[in-house]
Amino acid sequence: MGFGSYDESEQKDQDNDLNDDDAVSVHNNDHDGEISFESDADQDELIGRLDEMRDE
Repeated sequence: MGFGSYDESEQKDQDNDLNDDDAVSVHNNDHDGEISFESDADQDELIGRLDEMRDE
């Protein structure tokens, strides 16, 4: 099998002994809240700063 090739026979009938207790839950850090912030910068200043960051 060459580099980058894919053989489906390697993917089927895999016998993995996985324990759900050892699995990672993607919902451990769910957050059902809100976030807000206030800035003294106006829209033009923020867009200008964004342009500067893109140029860096």
